[in-house]
Amino acid sequence: MTVPPAGTALAGGTNGPRALRPLLDTVLDALTTGAEDRAGPLPPGGPDTVTRAVRDACHPVFPDHGTGPHAALRTLVHTLAAGAADPADPHCAAHLHCPPLALATAADLAACALNPSMDSWDQAPAASALEALTSRALAALVYPQATDPDALITTGGTESNQLALLLAREAAAPAGTATDPHRPARPLQIVCGANAHHSIPRSAWLLGLPEPLTLPTPDGILTPDTVHTCLANLAGRAGPVLLTATAGTTDSGAIDPLAALADVAAQHGARFHIDAAYGGALLFSDTHRSALHGLARAHTVGLDLHKLGWQPVAAGLLAVPGPATLAPLAHQADYLNADDDTEAGLPDLLSRSLRTTRRPDILKIAVTLKALGRHGLGELVDHTLAAAQTLADLIEAHPRYELHSRPALSTVLFRPTGADDTTLATIRRTLLTDGQAVLGRATTPTGLWLKATLLNPHTQPGDLTTLLKLVEGHTPR
Repeated sequence: MTVPPAGTALAGGTNGPRALRPLLDTVLDALTTGAEDRAGPLPPGGPDTVTRAVRDACHPVFPDHGTGPHAALRTLVHTLAAGAADPADPHCAAHLHCPPLALATAADLAACALNPSMDSWDQAPAASALEALTSRALAALVYPQATDPDALITTGGTESNQLALLLAREAAAPAGTATDPHRPARPLQIVCGANAHHSIPRSAWLLGLPEPLTLPTPDGILTPDTVHTCLANLAGRAGPVLLTATAGTTDSGAIDPLAALADVAAQHGARFHIDAAYGGALLFSDTHRSALHGLARAHTVGLDLHKLGWQPVAAGLLAVPGPATLAPLAHQADYLNADDDTEAGLPDLLSRSLRTTRRPDILKIAVTLKALGRHGLGELVDHTLAAAQTLADLIEAHPRYELHSRPALSTVLFRPTGADDTTLATIRRTLLTDGQAVLGRATTPTGLWLKATLLNPHTQPGDLTTLLKLVEGHTPR
């Protein structure tokens, strides 16, 4: 038999760890040198410069004869690290893009090496059991009074929202009515705020549902009176309604009044979904969890632990109060969940997702929960939210800055006093091009604002002071 070429050793089995160890040394060295070469939160020069550097370092990307495993790893990992936006840098604060815990990243390596596929038990025996235990434990945080809460593992808030809309559509009344069984039922009508994530209207489109009724949110939150008026006007429509609320908007981190909205939804017989992809992690914190009062009254709740959970992407969940909510996802493929196998006791994994092949994303989550516990994660949440309050204090005390509002989570909107929208956009792009800071942008009824989304629990006040000085140094006077 011929000898397999170099670089084709497998990661699994008893010999896999031995093959991985020297490769990991090369990867870790390349991550270090790449970060040293970048020397900041973002590579300087802008898109053309970064693209040129990648092309020059990696060409040809698919040669006739390979360079060997260590050379390939060293070149590509170094290039990726040198050209990365590094969320571990305290000045990389534009998006809901967290620095993952080293602990969770190490666990993810094990998941990659074992490579279970979460679509049938015989591909993922232990991983499927771990997913069931861990997802239900997290669901119990959302629904503490439920007898059998459950959660699906998703790729993030977008998939969670799409699943929530799908479950609401399928839970709606079937075609026909009691008086006229041949008359088609009206489709599900979604009601959301202008502050809702863009995946809500996009999911409605994907699912063939009517365009959502989008209610104004001039103060950044969906108000009960506005929703009540809308649902009252829909009362004669004789069709199902889904109200969606947000616990942590992407623009400002605002949290809708969840309990009051749950009251309005119940009063009008509407189904209720909460997108808590950003703010759901407040459940870990004894200090801040009260901000989510009313969360447990939703029919479905989306969470993301690759935001305020410090997990590598992806780590999303859709929590439900009981398994009956998930019944519409039942699906059968004989080679994955044959009826006789299921009856014999093999778990049915295919009905746990719209995806077939799925990574074991639960492992990194489970390791983090086990290692830190709720209180440990809660302390990280508390530290991060405290940093946002510190930044807001610094802005309010600065004579040349304007604060949009006190932060509800870890997002802070601010701008140099008197700066117009064009100036703000230019400041942001200049900082990006120079590689000095990564700030986001948010458009509100009062114009454009710079957005600092703090997700690094190790950020110090001095880092925040320097960030403001960087912005000030690029502000025209």
